[in-house]
Amino acid sequence: MTVRSPGVRLFLVGVVAAVLAIPLMLVYALVYDRQEQSQTAQTAINAGWGGPQVVAGPVVVVPFRPIQTQNDVVDGRPVSRVVEVEKLLYLSPVENRVQTVIDPQERTKSIYQSVLYQAQVSGTATFALPDDLQRFGVTRDRLLWDRAEVRLGASDARGLTEGGTLKLAGRALALQPGKGPAATGGEGFFAFLPWDGEGAISIEYAFGLRGSRALSLMPRGGSTRWEVKSTWTSPSFSGAFLPGKPAIDAKGFTANYAIDKLALGQAPVLLADPGPPTVDFGAIDYDASTIPPPIITERTMNAGDAVSRGAIEVLGPPARVVTVGLVEPVNLYSKVNRSVKYGFLFIGFTFLAFFLFDVVAGARVAAAEYLLTGAGLVLFFVLLLAFAEVIGFTAAYLGASAAIIGLLTAYSAAVLKSWRRARFMAALLVGLYALLFVLLNLEAWSLLIGGVMLFLALAGVMYATRNIDWSNMGHDEEAVEA
Repeated sequence: MTVRSPGVRLFLVGVVAAVLAIPLMLVYALVYDRQEQSQTAQTAINAGWGGPQVVAGPVVVVPFRPIQTQNDVVDGRPVSRVVEVEKLLYLSPVENRVQTVIDPQERTKSIYQSVLYQAQVSGTATFALPDDLQRFGVTRDRLLWDRAEVRLGASDARGLTEGGTLKLAGRALALQPGKGPAATGGEGFFAFLPWDGEGAISIEYAFGLRGSRALSLMPRGGSTRWEVKSTWTSPSFSGAFLPGKPAIDAKGFTANYAIDKLALGQAPVLLADPGPPTVDFGAIDYDASTIPPPIITERTMNAGDAVSRGAIEVLGPPARVVTVGLVEPVNLYSKVNRSVKYGFLFIGFTFLAFFLFDVVAGARVAAAEYLLTGAGLVLFFVLLLAFAEVIGFTAAYLGASAAIIGLLTAYSAAVLKSWRRARFMAALLVGLYALLFVLLNLEAWSLLIGGVMLFLALAGVMYATRNIDWSNMGHDEEAVEA
């Protein structure tokens, strides 16, 4: 009877481990598929409510008609003429104080959940024409104050279900839909503003806003102060600016933003409205540039009020925003995805223990037994994903690991012909699953902990096999059999 040398057995173990990479990759793909189904279900839940919201404004918009010299070529000869071109002046607040209260709620479809919210936004914005307005290329006598507007925007107008108010000196202004700032794709509402540009004015505003997962604010102008409160206990803060130290406890959170005009790098008077931003609220990127741009109109008049060619209202650079996200306390797909990446570690340690029992203790482990054991280890990740979608990640992890540890312990007793050895395998598996759980919850330390454990494992293997004659052990066993 021929007995394979330890080197040959080690090679066969490596082949079996490599074969198990195929089902492990299939499990990895399964996690992505289930995550896409979850996102599809969340989109369906949000469809009738409102998506991630970007709030912009208020901003005062005043048409003006500067006189320009236009050079043309007529019959091959240069011709110059004076024309009156209509443009828009965007006046940002000198000071804007915003308060927001977010009331979160979770909606469920089948086994999937989405975080929705109802927000109450209110604030006071102060406006004043700068004394050096003419240095921005605008003179007061060319401003058309009879068409002045104040605009407020929300990127998903479906969420503006409770209406809103705009008040000037305590008097309510008549609201009209649309004409939101460019940062919200033109969605929102506006009102004609009875102001002639003299002195400073304060505009009070308030509106209810429905949305999902995240709320962003676009600061502009002089000084912006934003206070946001919610009963949600797992917020995320992102965007161009971060709040001062937020207060987060079991009752919710409170965050305060203080943004100065110098930090924005934005003039108080603009001839182009800042365009849609790109908002990042954690695991999913929301690209607000997908919002349809506002209608671009071409309005130009010459001195005789005849319609002619002229400048087009264009969008300015992308806006900067600050974002508050309502993230799930446990992103189960992210954790399952990360746990699958450690699958080779589980297979490697378990196969290593079997191999040591094989070449050191004399137990005979066949390739098929390695394969079945590896299949059980891969099955753990399938069970983890399936249970986590229903009962949560922690409970699913405990249940799936207990089932696989019990199965492989019983199988090891039969393969290794000893319950003592099987108890060792059980202890090894318990340690591995406990270690993985720690690594999943201490992401920043996972590389350090994993590196140390691999070093200890290698040291243990070197110590256990220090007396093995890898080249002659197989030949000695053949001589004994003969």
